[in-house]
Amino acid sequence: MSTVVQYILSGLAIGGIYALVALGFHIMWSSAKAVNFAHGDTLMIGGLLAVYFLAAGLPLALACLLAILVGGLFGVVLERVAVRPFLGQHGSVGWMLTTIAIGIMVESVATIQTQGYALPLPSPGIASSIQILGAGVYPQELVIPVVAVIAMIGLRLMQHHTLIGRAMRAVAHNGSAAALMGINVYRVVAFSFALAGLLGAAAGVLVAPVVQASSTMGVLPGLKGFAVAIIGGITSAPGVVLTGLAYGVMEKFVEGYISTAAREIVGFSVMILTLLVFPQGLFGKREVMKV
Repeated sequence: MSTVVQYILSGLAIGGIYALVALGFHIMWSSAKAVNFAHGDTLMIGGLLAVYFLAAGLPLALACLLAILVGGLFGVVLERVAVRPFLGQHGSVGWMLTTIAIGIMVESVATIQTQGYALPLPSPGIASSIQILGAGVYPQELVIPVVAVIAMIGLRLMQHHTLIGRAMRAVAHNGSAAALMGINVYRVVAFSFALAGLLGAAAGVLVAPVVQASSTMGVLPGLKGFAVAIIGGITSAPGVVLTGLAYGVMEKFVEGYISTAAREIVGFSVMILTLLVFPQGLFGKREVMKV
């Protein structure tokens, strides 16, 4: 029983990271029908900058906050230089290559800066573990899925009860019609990428104390976060969060009962099979194009 609880709690922790990353993909896709494939590196930016800001003498809370804000700024800059130039070109997917290229460059700079070493981020959340039904877990790990759910609920509330949230929904529904109604579409898209960047950097800050910050810490979470967004239905915020949590739990059970090497095989096989049965994802809505 304690082993099962251990897998569930550990799975929810890593699943919360996937969920936060996937939620960022959902936000970007909903507003621009494009995503930042360097989004995983936003997680790395958050984790590493928190370490460096802390080493510079800033309090932990302020160091983490500044790191998250820089992640949001990274999202804005990337949208402006790597995504926006291609949004007006019908059928262009140039943003795929440009965002991947920027992600590789950012990761290379981080590797040079850290010399390939992983850096610890001290946190009260990993000072000691707690026991839950015989399973040992750090409080930091319990916080991650809670933050993911809160972020999803906050996003839904913002979309339905704020002016910028309604503008995001309008742009997601029909960007051309939204522009005719006086909404600055480019500004809304930039805000969406900034918000996604904030979530990605927050994921990095949350997971860095558990796994340590490194230049490559965002590679797999970024890839799996995108996979989770596709499986859950990239148009559904609750869908991608629930799928992210479930995906993390599934991974831990595969690790425990089969092997770590089988984790990726099973995970991506599930993604392929799910998309064969549900092309729009488990919770996604079919988009109808009028011509």
